[in-house]
Amino acid sequence: MKKYLNTLFVTTQGAYLAKEGETVVVKADGEVRLRVPVHTLGGIVCFGNVSCSPYLMGFCAEKSVAISFLTEHGRFLAKIQGPVSGNVLLRREQYRKADDLMFSAGMAKFILTGKIANCRTVLQRALRDHAGKIEEQEVRNASTRLNRQLELLNQDAPLDVLRGIEGDSAHIYFNVFDHLIVAQKEAFRFDERNRRPPLDNVNCLLSFIYTLLMHDVRSALEAVGLDPAVGFLHRDRPGRPGLALDLMEEFRPFIADRLTLSLINLQQVQDKGFKKMDAGAVVMDDETRKTLLVSYQERKQEEILHPFLDEKVRIGILFHIQAMLMARYLRGDLDGYPPFIWK
Repeated sequence: MKKYLNTLFVTTQGAYLAKEGETVVVKADGEVRLRVPVHTLGGIVCFGNVSCSPYLMGFCAEKSVAISFLTEHGRFLAKIQGPVSGNVLLRREQYRKADDLMFSAGMAKFILTGKIANCRTVLQRALRDHAGKIEEQEVRNASTRLNRQLELLNQDAPLDVLRGIEGDSAHIYFNVFDHLIVAQKEAFRFDERNRRPPLDNVNCLLSFIYTLLMHDVRSALEAVGLDPAVGFLHRDRPGRPGLALDLMEEFRPFIADRLTLSLINLQQVQDKGFKKMDAGAVVMDDETRKTLLVSYQERKQEEILHPFLDEKVRIGILFHIQAMLMARYLRGDLDGYPPFIWK
């Protein structure tokens, strides 16, 4: 089992990261704020005005610790990493299979099965945990409709049809998402999914957590030797990490959507932590961002029974496990790709 590796998030504006021996040192306002041994890290994510010494970047590249740079509000800018790991034959097989539209449709069905099943479980958990507080009939109807969408995946269908099923499922799911919010209803009203930029508090949270998820999934794919840019459901587009978007789908409901709902319903985030800009975009303040990052890291430390391996694992290594299973399927070691399905 791969050892769980942590991620260092640096949000303090003006911070400077440097190398001291075998440790990463974070300095701000002329003072050392943190020292972290590099062997305990799986990645570093820098938000906004955060800089790194060239020596540290080279050191982290040698140690396979990726450094990602994002804007202060979570938009990805760049990533520094060392030599690509993994067998070149695996990537060549990935490229060949991605060019096969029939194989790609089969892979897309695996991916969408995980996504839609996990969306349905989010609704079922809400019915169990918040009975009497939500519009139960509407949520139950949505869950039933998602069941039917899963049944549609049993048919042989091209990618365009599968994307239609995905779109319909997302509409069904997000159409009742507002019912799952049982606290702070006025401040955290959800009408529809929007992004680039997010136009309300809920979408601001979702988009930010999706960005964190993307970093972890992309790193996991690279760690097993897959190319995160070449996907099956998400086709090639310059600058788009198609395979990372594919693998993310099964984790969006289970990690990002559930965490968003928990932060709101437990009142760990509040309306005062968000600001609407003149252009209409909603952004969160530093305190809210830190609360979210801590909650995300704590969530990754929790254990869950993996449905395929049938053993308990930390949520933080689910990305690596699923990337490994995907690589094994592409190599022909497995008869199919087993998506992570939350129960």
